[in-house]
Parts: sequence; C-alpha cells; structure tokens
Amino acid sequence: MSQYNFGVIGLGVMGQNLALNIESRGFTVAGFDLDQEKAKAAAHKWSGKKMKTVGSIRELAAALETPRRILIMVPAGKPVDAVIQDLKPLLQAGDVLIDGGNSFFQDTDRRGKELEPTGIHYIGSGVSGGEEGALRGPAIMPGGPLEAYRKVEPILTSIAAKTDDGPCCAYIGKSGAGHYVKMVHNGIEYGIMELLSEVYDVMKSALGLNAPEMAKIFTAWNQTELTSYLVEITAAVLAYKDKDTGKPIVDVIVDKAGQKGTGKWASQNALDLGIAIPTINAALEGRILSGARDERIAASKILAGPSAKFEGDKNAFVETLRKALRLAVITCYAQGFALMREASKEYGYALHFAEIARIWKGGCIIRAKLLEPIKQAFLANPELVNLMVAPQFSPIVNELQGALRQVVERSAALGVPVVALSASLHYIDAYRRERMPANLLQAQRDYFGAHTYERLDKPAGQKFHTEWLAE
Repeated sequence: MSQYNFGVIGLGVMGQNLALNIESRGFTVAGFDLDQEKAKAAAHKWSGKKMKTVGSIRELAAALETPRRILIMVPAGKPVDAVIQDLKPLLQAGDVLIDGGNSFFQDTDRRGKELEPTGIHYIGSGVSGGEEGALRGPAIMPGGPLEAYRKVEPILTSIAAKTDDGPCCAYIGKSGAGHYVKMVHNGIEYGIMELLSEVYDVMKSALGLNAPEMAKIFTAWNQTELTSYLVEITAAVLAYKDKDTGKPIVDVIVDKAGQKGTGKWASQNALDLGIAIPTINAALEGRILSGARDERIAASKILAGPSAKFEGDKNAFVETLRKALRLAVITCYAQGFALMREASKEYGYALHFAEIARIWKGGCIIRAKLLEPIKQAFLANPELVNLMVAPQFSPIVNELQGALRQVVERSAALGVPVVALSASLHYIDAYRRERMPANLLQAQRDYFGAHTYERLDKPAGQKFHTEWLAE
C-alpha cells in the first residue's frame, strides 16, 4: 500500500490502540516511534491489518496521502516540540497535526501560532477514556482552526464513543480550547476520585465496613443517580481479591497517590482567573498529603486524635453518605463548568457547555448519568453562571445539603479527614451567602496598606479610605 490515510507518532499503548481504532473504522494507518521496542510491539499487534510501522519520521511523511493527517501521542512538553520541529520541513500547507496528549493549553496556543505562517494546521485535542477507551471509543475534545477540524472530523467522530446523543467528539473552539477543556475534565476527575476515596474511608474507618461489603454498596449506588464510570470501577476495585494474599487488593496497595500534572494545572489556572474550585483544589491537596507517607506514619505516633466510635444506625448513615456524595459530585461539576465559563471569556474560546456535557456522556473517565441534566441546564440557559442555581440542580442542593453537613460533622468528630467533602460543603455555604466576612478583610487591608474599600451606602465603584491611626 503506497499511501496511508492517517499517521500516528508515538506508539505506546494509547497510540497503538487509537491507531487500531482508526483502522477498524476503514482507514489505513502508518505509525512511527523512536523507541524500537514500542515500534516492534505495534507492528506485532497490527499484523494482518491495513497498518504499518516505518523507520523514520521522513518515511512516515512520505507514506501519507495529502493533505497529511498526523496524530502525535508523545509525552507533553519538550517531546511534542521536538516532533513538530522534525516534521515541519517534511510537511506542506494544508497538512494537519493533532496533539492528542495532555499538553498544557498555553503550549498548544503557542504551537498553533508558530505553525500558522507555514500553513500547517495544528489541533490540540483532549482524549479521555484510558487504554480501553482509546481502542473502543474515547471522548475527544479537539480545538484549533475550524478548517483543520473539518479535515479530520470524519476520522475523529468515527473512532469516538457513541451515545444516544451521537459521537462523543465535537469541535471545542480555537487554539488551545480542546486541551483546556481536557484539563478541566481531569480536574473534575481528580475531585470525584477524591470524594469517592473519602466516602470509602468513612465507611472503613468510621463504620468498620470491609472491602467486599463496600463493593456491594457502590454496586448498588451505581444503579441510582450516582451511575457513572468512576462509581462502577470503585465497586470493581473493592471487589477484587489479590491473587498472592487472598486479601482485597485495595488493602495491600500503598496509600500514596500519584499525579501527572493536569489537576495541578486546573488549580493553578483557576487561581490565575480568580475562580473558586475548592473541591478540585482539595483533591489535589489530598494527593499531596498522601505523598508525605513517611511523615504521616511518624506523626501518627506523636499526634493524638478523637477516640470516639461511630454510634447509630450504620445502614442509615450509608444512605446519608450516598446523598452527601451525590451533592458533592454536583459541586465538583459546577466548579469545573464555572472555571470553563471564565476561561471562555478570558481566552476567547466561545465554549459551548451543553455540547461539552454531551460529549462527556460517553467514553471519558467522568462519564455519568449526571451529564444529561447538566446538558439540559445549559441548553435551557447558555449563560448559566453556576450549575447549583439551575432549576435542574437547586432543589437537589437544598434537599441534600443536610446530608453533606451531617457527614462532614460526623467525620470531623471521629477524626476522619474529608478534605474534598468539607470543601464541597463550604463551597455551597459560601456561594449561597448574601454577605460574607470580606468586609472585615477589606478593612484590615485598608488599615495596613491603604488599599481602600467600597461602602454599602455609596455607589458601586466609589473608593474610600479611613485614617485608622488619626487622632
């Protein structure tokens, strides 16, 4: 075969599986990787299919039909820049490069601008779904020039997950919009995973439940409004037995979480834009605290905590936990969409939030039943400022906040840390307050720094200063 429809650079498991997915939809694929072992593994996996691996980037460029369509699946940062520099002299105006890794959105903005004078199109695309999703159908979030997206749309929509709402792929917006939305997706993912972990900890440490018992609870919860991929895999993990020890696998895994950066980027960007995402921030801090495992072990021998035991109806409290988790998850999505709303204005992305919710309904890690009412909320009001005030969600917030409050109170009394559940409750309490104590804070700032303040009894925007030390 002389000319292939699509090229893939980076043949790790994600790159291999996306290429297999593309080929299964009727397209031919050529691939390249600097790592010969990965290239050999791909060649073996691709045997008998309309696919081949090549020995260099130059061979890859020569093997593709024009306009060339090339997916880059290498680690974020300098490796992406290196691939682009190697490709530039081999490509021509109209060719399309797609970065499918977890690149920082501002790097994607920069790369697109740098390539623009050459006529080479650059798409930064979020891809969510893990290895299985890559093979069977991920959620795809492409951003960049609309003209470029149209050239790859038939391929991307064909390999994306499908729901009753269509393919889980849509044009997100210009420049780095696709990678921005994927960054926020991962921030929400961090938040929900931490919430699930904290609920597990309350069940284990406060209620004394074992992993098989909790697996049954999460399995049942996955048949309720909490239906989601993350609840589903939580049940599966808790039910899994370690083959070496016969114990639940979760009980032999070290309690030290890793992170790859996207959650941190979401928190950093939220600070830059002045948007509160406390549940997501707490999830990041929870991972950081877990990383200080040696310090925690040492501190556990020095620092005391409550000795109280849970008293009451455990089954009733499990139901309270379910309600609290449902509400906390809603706040996590609310924070993510609030962040995207501000970014859309700040960076000119013109994001369509109902469409983002739609493509997250399948394939991606945060796919959930909840995304349908989120989509409906934004269809009803595209200018919605926060999901919690939408008619689809405000009654739920009002109904379930008592459950969340009870879980936070009982956990605090028993010394079980619930940083993300607490952050979710405080987010609701702060957001619903007509008046916050920032008036005192402004007075303090004016006292030591003459930063001025506004008055309730004067027109908005008018500044005042008090001579605090004047006699």
